[in-house]
Amino acid sequence: LLGTGCATVTRGTTEVLTVTSTPGGATVSMSNGERCQTPCAVELKRKYPLTVEVCKAGYAPVVTNILSQISGAGGAGMAGNVLVGGIIGAGVDASSGAMRDLRPNPLAVTLEVADPGCIEPTFPPVPMKGQTPAEYEKKKKKR
Repeated sequence: LLGTGCATVTRGTTEVLTVTSTPGGATVSMSNGERCQTPCAVELKRKYPLTVEVCKAGYAPVVTNILSQISGAGGAGMAGNVLVGGIIGAGVDASSGAMRDLRPNPLAVTLEVADPGCIEPTFPPVPMKGQTPAEYEKKKKKR
């Protein structure tokens, strides 16, 4: 435990992103290559921002950026590392993403009727410092 950070131990490096839509049954496509139907929940690494597209036939697609931001609990874990003298632990927390949260989470989307609306869902582009689909699949298999 000496080599791990406080936030990494107490919060973990992943977070469940929950996506809902009104109406339900929309396709959620994420820039990391993940896809699900609303309502859905996907376990993701905290340290990577991503882009989410919510698409349903007859409705305009909604694209939202999910940011990876320092959280209050993660910042407290980092402060604990520094106070106790755990510079190594602080480094682990910073690199693992344990001190971050995905925001907004949950993501609740209200779809608006549009003609023709969303025909086919697409995977949105990977944002800067985001995780590519290939990286996501590789790490997903390790879990």
